[in-house]
Amino acid sequence: MSKSTYKPLTMPTLGWEKKSMTQVFGKLTAQPLESGFGITLGNALRRSLLGAIEGSAVTSVIIKGVNNEFSTLPGIVEDIMQIVLNIKQIVIKNKENKPGTMKLVISGNEKGIATVADIVCDEHLELINKDLVIATLAKDGVLDIEFFVESGRGYQLAQWPIGTSLTEDGRMYLDAMFSPVSNVALYVEKTRVGKEIDYDKITLEITTNGAETPVDVLNYAVSVLRTQLENFLVDKEIPFNDISSQGEEESSSPSEEIDDSGFKDIPVEALFKSIDELELSARAHNCLANANIARVLDLVNVSEDESLRIKNFGRKSLDEVKDVLRSLGLRFGMDIKEEVALKALKRKTGNK
Repeated sequence: MSKSTYKPLTMPTLGWEKKSMTQVFGKLTAQPLESGFGITLGNALRRSLLGAIEGSAVTSVIIKGVNNEFSTLPGIVEDIMQIVLNIKQIVIKNKENKPGTMKLVISGNEKGIATVADIVCDEHLELINKDLVIATLAKDGVLDIEFFVESGRGYQLAQWPIGTSLTEDGRMYLDAMFSPVSNVALYVEKTRVGKEIDYDKITLEITTNGAETPVDVLNYAVSVLRTQLENFLVDKEIPFNDISSQGEEESSSPSEEIDDSGFKDIPVEALFKSIDELELSARAHNCLANANIARVLDLVNVSEDESLRIKNFGRKSLDEVKDVLRSLGLRFGMDIKEEVALKALKRKTGNK
């Protein structure tokens, strides 16, 4: 079947909110999406982010002088159970995704508090939360711990050898949470394209433990989903990326008919209005004018992220302008070519 037989899909535009972006937090928006795809894609991404991302954690330890987690050590304030709970909170970045070991040897004469920063680890391992307290030592206290690190996905129960409660080398096995993703919040709402209001918009707020960035874990999650879905193909994949891209090129070509170029439901006259006619607040208007944005057409060709980089143009001004554009059936980031808009305007005024 020829690819021209298929209708193109609406391809979303993705954007990370740079203002709030950190090593551990990222807010991503994707819009417009086909109706219903907000829940479909959003839930799939959220589940993959929470359960499919590989990470590394301590899975077992050998604490000198201890053979079970219900004991104590002389000169150590915390009992072994509390020390184990602290160990489970160590965040590890594994550069090669291979097993590794770490070592902590410290005495109360050297330091009263043992933290993650005191741990010596293999070269391919990097400790993130170095301020985390492992134990508190009295002057006569000595703490000697060997840590064993493994990689995996999701949550893993302590892997005690079957039929063995105490090991010969005194190793204690721990439950492990491998995932570097701490939380994923998903919001799905309707968005507008021209006069059409049935498109979806998703917002993902991704929080990690610092071992990986939100951008990296999203890329991993999408890769997992794509790989899994490929196994459901029973025939050659339909090249919707090519079809949809071709559809966008045709819709933006000045040589095409107005209906095909996507201007049928867009208020073309409004595009050539001066921003002076939008009745914006003085602050918002002056910021736009200083950025050489003189017409509505110039304004809608700016993305939200780009607008926030305009000097003194903050979130409040952005929300104000978005509301005004929405009332006109327009939005940020429309990427409208001026020659196409002019042709649409001439056709529309010529038909009157």
